[in-house]
Amino acid sequence: MDTQTNRRGHDEHVWYREHLNLDELKKRVESEKIENNYLFKDNIPLYPRPEFHVTHLKHDTERKGLRGIKERNGFCDPDPEGSRLVWWSLMVRPEDIQSAERRLLDQIYPDRTEEQAQMQQSFLGKFAASPAFMDSSRLGSYRFTFPLEELLTAYSQQLCSGAQPVMRVFKTVLYKQEVMHTVLVHSPANQELFSGYPLLTDDPNAVCAYRDGRFIWRPEAMCNTHR
Repeated sequence: MDTQTNRRGHDEHVWYREHLNLDELKKRVESEKIENNYLFKDNIPLYPRPEFHVTHLKHDTERKGLRGIKERNGFCDPDPEGSRLVWWSLMVRPEDIQSAERRLLDQIYPDRTEEQAQMQQSFLGKFAASPAFMDSSRLGSYRFTFPLEELLTAYSQQLCSGAQPVMRVFKTVLYKQEVMHTVLVHSPANQELFSGYPLLTDDPNAVCAYRDGRFIWRPEAMCNTHR
């Protein structure tokens, strides 16, 4: 585990090469004596465990970043001595929440009738209170949103000589009140450079997976307002 401060001045605890679920993260925090009361609330009511199939990504930025994107005619790390990574986040749209809700109900009530399905009131949106679901940006006033397949196609053509990009498990990051799981996407030409990071697979138990042109995200809530 590494402890560091990011560009925005926030402290973060980082576990590279792993996507830790909530139980695993709690064990690591306890064993490594990390102070974080957020993970250990004891008044969390039961909540649904949906699976989101996400087809769009977003990139939030401020005015300076917008100018840089325009001047360089594309997205890149603004720090010449930085990691050379460009950060994108999942864009969970209202239709993604609705489809996740249908999958969840089909799993819990496989024998429900069509009439019962039509009468079912929407409920999952009430649990989508995380900033990950919000329309507003936490990083600035500007947002770029693209279909995942369109981005991967552009990446393949521009940086992979037409080959398919490679996806790997990059890291789990714990903030004061947030957990972030990140995926590394790179060119096949850099296989040796990133070979120490596990490949991202379609694991049914993973927090994050990739399948048929979309990311599969299985979030775990830690909010005590869900009652």
